[in-house]
Amino acid sequence: MLKWEKLGKIFDLDKNGNETWMVEQAQNPFAIEMDTCVRVYFNTRSPKDTNGNSKSLAAYVDLDKKDLTKIISISQKPILEHGDIGTFDEFGIMAGSVIKNKSEFFLYYVGWTRKVSVPYNWEIGLATSDDGTKFKKIGKGPVIGSNYNEPYLQAGCSSVLFLNGVYHLFYTSGINWIEYNGKRESVYQIMKATSIDGILWSRNGKTILSNVIEHESQASPTVAFWNNKWHLFFSYRYSTNFRNKDRGYRIGYATSSDFENWDRHDNLAGIATEKEGWDSEMICYPNLFLYKKNIFLFYCGNDFGRKGFGLARLME
Repeated sequence: MLKWEKLGKIFDLDKNGNETWMVEQAQNPFAIEMDTCVRVYFNTRSPKDTNGNSKSLAAYVDLDKKDLTKIISISQKPILEHGDIGTFDEFGIMAGSVIKNKSEFFLYYVGWTRKVSVPYNWEIGLATSDDGTKFKKIGKGPVIGSNYNEPYLQAGCSSVLFLNGVYHLFYTSGINWIEYNGKRESVYQIMKATSIDGILWSRNGKTILSNVIEHESQASPTVAFWNNKWHLFFSYRYSTNFRNKDRGYRIGYATSSDFENWDRHDNLAGIATEKEGWDSEMICYPNLFLYKKNIFLFYCGNDFGRKGFGLARLME
């Protein structure tokens, strides 16, 4: 079993939020090393409108390279604007993963739109930046959306790797909608796409992991290589009645020797909820970050990261 030292909740929305736009949620942390800091992109929510709806927004926090629990600065504005009326990201933007592509940063993000027969849809967009601070969309449409193999939502693109001239994107794709207590809930699982240029993607619509619970939903895959094998961490939960301690998100774990076939070992993940505190009811949205001979894991806690995210370090 892997053993993690939890370093606590390092970003607290109550202390570090902004009442004009960063008021709720600090989800999906994704870390990347910059010249002067470690930058962690995450997702927050704007104040609710008169109908009780809010919009997701992407932000970042900069951490001290010498101490990843110390905050240096926080973005003063969202890193992307919402899309035009009728576009796939009109009602929400969530940062997924960032990768350096030559002199540019590529940001793969999730766009939200509202629906009629189901509550929402997700698709994956791409934005670029010269400095990793302010991003510009490459166009008004997504780079990964529904097709004949994947007719439902696509999101959760929290791990992108460039290996031997090929981009590999681990993402979440919907496989069904089910009805529970008069409400429709999505069922989604982890898939993988490949690309030569990071823009045009090939995918086969096949899930890469087995299920361990009925109607399992999987999200936020994060992948890294150490000790001669690939390691995959992700979130999983029931697809109905999941907004509680018993059926909410937990962190799953799988390994692979060939980067294609994955063996699931959730019992070896070594990180779980606590008896009390900010991550006592839920633990989710992991992000592996290999840095200075250490392996870190950023993650969210209760209520889908409503009040912040934390950090853990893999012990020897």
